[in-house]
Amino acid sequence: MSSSISFDRIEDFFPPRFNGEERARAKTAFFKRVSLALHGFYNGKMQTIPKCALDELSWFNAWYTPGVSNISTAIRDDNDMSFALSNRGNLVAVVSDSTRVLGDGDCTPPGGLGVMEGKALLMKYLGGVDATALCVDSRGKDGKNDPEKLIEFVKMCQHSFGAINLEDISQPNCFRVLDELCKTCDIPVWHDDAQGTACVILAGLINALKLVGKTLGRVRIVLFGAGAANTAVARLIMADGGNPDKIALFDVKGGLHADRRDIENDPRAYRQWELCLKTNPHKIAAVEEAVKQADVLIALSAPGPDTVKRVWVRSMADKAIVFACANPVPEIWPHAAKQEGAFIVATGRGDFPNQVNNAVCFPGILKGALLVRSRKITDRMAIRCSHSIAEFSERRGISPDSIIASMDETELFAREAADVAEAAIQEGAARVNLSRDEAYRRAKADIESVRCTVKHLQEIGSIVQPPESLVEKALKEAIEEVRKR
Repeated sequence: MSSSISFDRIEDFFPPRFNGEERARAKTAFFKRVSLALHGFYNGKMQTIPKCALDELSWFNAWYTPGVSNISTAIRDDNDMSFALSNRGNLVAVVSDSTRVLGDGDCTPPGGLGVMEGKALLMKYLGGVDATALCVDSRGKDGKNDPEKLIEFVKMCQHSFGAINLEDISQPNCFRVLDELCKTCDIPVWHDDAQGTACVILAGLINALKLVGKTLGRVRIVLFGAGAANTAVARLIMADGGNPDKIALFDVKGGLHADRRDIENDPRAYRQWELCLKTNPHKIAAVEEAVKQADVLIALSAPGPDTVKRVWVRSMADKAIVFACANPVPEIWPHAAKQEGAFIVATGRGDFPNQVNNAVCFPGILKGALLVRSRKITDRMAIRCSHSIAEFSERRGISPDSIIASMDETELFAREAADVAEAAIQEGAARVNLSRDEAYRRAKADIESVRCTVKHLQEIGSIVQPPESLVEKALKEAIEEVRKR
């Protein structure tokens, strides 16, 4: 085995006899094992460092007492000055009660820290946005998670941040938390699992449809899973021109339609009930019936790999589009969907082609909102972000295995930020006006500054490379795990 293992070419180190499913399983096992090893080595992945000059200790007289008193009174007299005189204007709180972490369910409040720090890392490196993880215990005296506690927490801490990113909150609490905070907070509250997922899936779908020669208003779309993500996907697709008569959603009990009294009678499921009344007019009950000759299948449900059946894909229309976005394992392996006739297959993972992952969306959309000190993120701003991603991707070239840009295309995030900032101004949500060019320039400068800082810290050894033995050990164990199956 080589002493230097590239994550981009990890499959080169697998035994040649591994088939497609074994390779997929081995990659999953490797990334899980190496993640645990690397997080332990670094003790997490984020730290806080100053951004102000500190040439000598006397500077603390300006950065702290007595000089800082003038900052306090200036903000007291005009609270909006907090965006300019503190880091609030570029700071996001990543808030979660850790009740639905990836595909692992309730992980207890601190169990979400790995994901929340991950969001903070992506925001910083991709969008030039500072973020901090806040994992909250929202359980009441009865031991059940109480959405009102989470709502109250965010209301109380909102004055320290420029935006709130909600994450990994179980349904139906997530709907109540998001909608209430959007109404009552004076900064953007964004639920990345819902709005972020919808934004990037719409972007991918726009370009996938271009490649197959179909249009959004005419295709039949089946959404498998009716949680926070797919309900937001359905809403955004319809807002951008999708035909509700050609859209059907499915949960564990079957199709959502106007006869679903269990949903109608549950006040917490108001978002699903709205979709019951708007979509699936033929009241199709079984997903296997709905997918027959469907053009698009968007799965955001339980991790696979056999959650979406091969026969479903086989029954779809010509040049079918399949998005299997469960994490950490997609509902169907991409190679399996392709074998059954899918023309375009996307997942939420970066180690397969066509990653429709929130990471290509939320750093840019939050940066754009922060640049103009927006009070909210509207559906129109999200749709503009989707089209920004799609347009950028099309300009650089799209194909069945590359429908949208990836995280390593730095230019994407600056363009997203500029487009979203412009949309926020048009929506009347911005506190300040910037030209699109100025928003783009600021976003790009901030992103490039972060990249340079990280590179410099690595070059001088302040960020050290992990021992190669950790990576090699994880790879050996992953291969052995698959061999034993």
